[in-house]
Amino acid sequence: MGDASRRDPDERGPSTLADVRARLAADRADTLARTAALSRDFEAIVAANALVAVDDEHDPEGASTAFERAHVAALMAQEHEHLEELDRALERLERGAYGQCDLCGQAIPPERLEVRPAATTCVRCAGSGPRRPRPA
Repeated sequence: MGDASRRDPDERGPSTLADVRARLAADRADTLARTAALSRDFEAIVAANALVAVDDEHDPEGASTAFERAHVAALMAQEHEHLEELDRALERLERGAYGQCDLCGQAIPPERLEVRPAATTCVRCAGSGPRRPRPA
C-alpha cells in the first residue's frame, strides 16, 4: 500500500484534531474518575477489614475480603495503564504521529481509533501478534 495509505493528521483538518483531542481528554477524565472511585472502594475494604480479625486464613470472611481487595487493586492497575496509554496517545497527537501504526507505519483506520482512541497499531499488525515497534 505505499505512502498513499499514510494519513497526515493535519490533512484531516483542525476540527478532526480538536475532536480527537476532546475524545482523548474525555476518556482521560472518565478514567481518572473510575480510578478515584476504585481507590475509595479499596480504602473502604481496607478500613472495613481493619475493624475485624486480621487473620485472613481463619476468618470466614477473610478469603472473600482478600479477593475483593486483590480484584479492586487489579482494576486500579488497569485504569492506571489505560491512563498511561491515553497520555501517550495525546503525545503522539502533539507530535503528528497519532493514527500511524507503530509497527508498520501505515495509517490506523479511523474506525479502530473511534473504538480504541489510544490504539498504537493498525488492525493487521494488532492481529499478527507481538512484534517490535519500527525505529523512530
